[in-house]
Amino acid sequence: MANRTEQQNGILYAAGAYILWGFLPIYWKLLDHVGAEEILANRVIWSFLFMLVLLGLTKKWSLFVGTLKGFAKNKKQLLALVIASVLISINWFVYIWAVNSEQMVETSLGYYINPLVSVLLGIVFFKEKLSRAQIFSFLLAAIGVVIMTMSYGKFPWIAITLALSFGLYGMAKKMIKIESSVGLALETMVVTPIAMIYMILFFESSHSLLIGGWETGLLLIGSGVATAVPLLFFARGAQKIPLSMLGFLQYIAPTIMLILGIFIYEENFSMSQLLAFTFIWAALTIYSVSRTKLVSSIELKWRKEKSTHI
Repeated sequence: MANRTEQQNGILYAAGAYILWGFLPIYWKLLDHVGAEEILANRVIWSFLFMLVLLGLTKKWSLFVGTLKGFAKNKKQLLALVIASVLISINWFVYIWAVNSEQMVETSLGYYINPLVSVLLGIVFFKEKLSRAQIFSFLLAAIGVVIMTMSYGKFPWIAITLALSFGLYGMAKKMIKIESSVGLALETMVVTPIAMIYMILFFESSHSLLIGGWETGLLLIGSGVATAVPLLFFARGAQKIPLSMLGFLQYIAPTIMLILGIFIYEENFSMSQLLAFTFIWAALTIYSVSRTKLVSSIELKWRKEKSTHI
């Protein structure tokens, strides 16, 4: 009974994270009068400050300091942390810029194809092997991207950049085995000096926090909370539910983004784009089903081995 309750809580946390990520474009739209680079700088700084406060409240400050000292001795882990910080910052910048440039549909495409990009990275860097179903799903996704490219008349660089940067970020994170809230604090800490330098150098042209009105100021400060909360929800949920279930839940966010882009912000969505998305959706369905079967078989095998040992 306890395990079932834990799993239900995990589903709520993970689904909550993806729902918040899905509706987050509305928040950035409220700041569309502010430059994407200034929003990013504020997002980094206030996320870091929020995480420091949270670490203090949850009594994890000593863990944060201890982890920081450990990085001084482990250069590979430190390099992985820096790479992860840079990649997630690139992802955040492109995401904010795309949303406020009325390209939410392509943004959603990026997060739809992200799992398949992660598969490709696994093949290239970790020599992972795919089943026939997964190879077929990857080919379908590639056809979808080609159709999207032809319909745009240009390469969908926003979608590919978002998917690739987040996929590589995931790879870098695999090399860093640390507690989730401490990890987020460290990632934002790495890029906070760059954000501070930007705010100082471009103070004359970008100081919306001070003269943009109290509404803009509060929204910029609140960007730290808007960034950290869904990430913490996700980390909490991911620990409690199977990977296969997490795989299905991850499509909540881009689906909400797509609906917002088409029906709320009235972005163009042509028949060729619909065809491209149909190929992507088919690919994701096949991939998710094959992944679910794989995870289920692994879990079943693990349970049999466990019962044998008992």
